[in-house]
Amino acid sequence: MRFEVIILGSNGAVPTPERYASAQLLRSEATDLLIDCGEGTQLQLQAAGTGLGRTDTVLITHLHGDHYFGLPGLLTSLSLQGRTTPLRIVSPPGLRAKLSPLLELDRWRLPFPLTFQEHTATKLSLLTMSGELEVFSFPLRHRIPTNGYLIRERPREPNIRKDKIAQYAIPWTAIPDIKGGGDYRTVTGKLVPHTELVAPAAPPRSYAYCSDTVYFAELADYVRGVDLLYHEATFLEDMADEAAQKGHSTAKQAAQVALHAGAKQLVLGHFSARYRDVEAHEREAREMFLNTTAARDLYHFTVPYAGRAEVAGK
Repeated sequence: MRFEVIILGSNGAVPTPERYASAQLLRSEATDLLIDCGEGTQLQLQAAGTGLGRTDTVLITHLHGDHYFGLPGLLTSLSLQGRTTPLRIVSPPGLRAKLSPLLELDRWRLPFPLTFQEHTATKLSLLTMSGELEVFSFPLRHRIPTNGYLIRERPREPNIRKDKIAQYAIPWTAIPDIKGGGDYRTVTGKLVPHTELVAPAAPPRSYAYCSDTVYFAELADYVRGVDLLYHEATFLEDMADEAAQKGHSTAKQAAQVALHAGAKQLVLGHFSARYRDVEAHEREAREMFLNTTAARDLYHFTVPYAGRAEVAGK
């Protein structure tokens, strides 16, 4: 039951040989989502040994080039690879107008339907669904309109208890109704309540992507209880003033969000190219939120599947 994030690019505006511009691939059991698409994303997909064959949606946070300049080349490559399945790109308004001239210059008609969904988040709201995933958007505070994204598995149905199937001789035809919330009446007329017949399903796993943003306390409410939180940490705390002026956060501020949100794990990213390594970011954040990792390109972060809930007394 896969639910993992591959870091394709962990740097800020200026890529380096070790750190590409912002891009991530969230992989679930049935579908994948590409989140941001900085320069070189298609090369990083190749390096990661994966592609976009299971991806129907690309989420772009905002229209600064380090978050979408990889799209023209990627779309062209998908065409050359023979893609025919539809692709949707979600972003704040204006992306279609920026990309269309480039695609026209190439004089290559895309062999797959490409749609643009423009959206400016103003609150936490359900934006779309992809496979078994729900995609929510929420506002970030940057120099231009910027969306954050919360991606969560759809709630699963409870698990039918095999011991109860045997105890009450429940036919297989009755199981869908029971899992959907129904009670069961035996052949002798006894009514067995739904709660006795099922065990709770594993809780939905979740991932939140907070790209370019200044620190603001309300952000924690949008991502409360998230399993895996990615938060930009362009600067260290000694440059907090410059971070605020440029619409960015520090590693310490990212840790504050994770702590106040009750996140289970924090991943830092979008590092300024002035930092040759990011170990100091990791140390700074861990002083406040221990379960922190500074992203490195091609790292995988996995949220494990909790499995079937244990039944009391079993």
